[in-house]
Amino acid sequence: MTDSIETSLALAVQAIESSDEEIALACHITPDGDALGSMLALHLALNLQGRKSIASFSEPFVVADHYRGLSGLDALTPPSDYPAEPPLMITFDVGSIDRLGGLTPSAESARELIVLDHHVSNTRFGTINVIDPNAAATGVVVRRLLSMLGIPLTRDVAINLYAALICDTGRFQYESTTPDVFELASELAAFDLPIPELSRSLFEEHRFAYLGLMGEAISKMVLEPESSFVWLSLTQDMLSRHDCTLDEAEGLIDIVRRAREAEVACILKEEVDGSIKVSLRSVGTADVCRIAQANGGGGHRFAAGFTSHLDVDATLGVIRAAL
Repeated sequence: MTDSIETSLALAVQAIESSDEEIALACHITPDGDALGSMLALHLALNLQGRKSIASFSEPFVVADHYRGLSGLDALTPPSDYPAEPPLMITFDVGSIDRLGGLTPSAESARELIVLDHHVSNTRFGTINVIDPNAAATGVVVRRLLSMLGIPLTRDVAINLYAALICDTGRFQYESTTPDVFELASELAAFDLPIPELSRSLFEEHRFAYLGLMGEAISKMVLEPESSFVWLSLTQDMLSRHDCTLDEAEGLIDIVRRAREAEVACILKEEVDGSIKVSLRSVGTADVCRIAQANGGGGHRFAAGFTSHLDVDATLGVIRAAL
């Protein structure tokens, strides 16, 4: 860690330790495993220390079924009950304040706002910004914070941190997988984690209906060898016909990125409001974070995304021009 990250962590510890009021925790809209796992880890750890905290995320307040193995899901609070002006608020895996959705006003009104994240594109919207682009997951940052707070790990906390770690490293396959990642995984695994069950629910188990959707989507996948680019589009019509949700298709990008002929993989997912949620992955030298940032999004060099209000063809044109 750099001195600035150490300093920011120390400030975060001071703010948490000096607060005697309820601490408000929030992750980004439609949370993934890192956002949900890191938030729940700190939520449970604080509660076990007798500290009051509340954890939530914006509508749609629905946890995707494949995250059912995380601990403390029943301790989440609906966003309608989230404090409007929290004395101390902490965000997890939130790259920019708008990613908080309906909880954005609470963040804007918070007396102290701690931002915990690992995205290089983070806009540093907090009063204390603990941003470590070298961390494999926001869960790694939370583990450091717990250590500095002197809060010991428990099995439930370890389950959530492990889920955060394996989700953002793709089960230790991505470029972010370092010796430090394996060291943390070893520490967490010592708590007798349900590793096979977590791996299956998070990555391998799907409804039969989703497999049908995946088959149709892959059959329409397009390879553009001259640009080393592969993409596919998921429409609301496809989702409706297969009785699937966008949450279920979260891992589809990891299938698309397997195309040997392509350096950059892309999925364009149509939202209910007609906007296009774009997921980008790079397996080479292309920096997809640069493309995402240029279009109002963010992420990492090898994994990024943004929301487009253009149609699919126009959105693809923007991406092609940036490759």
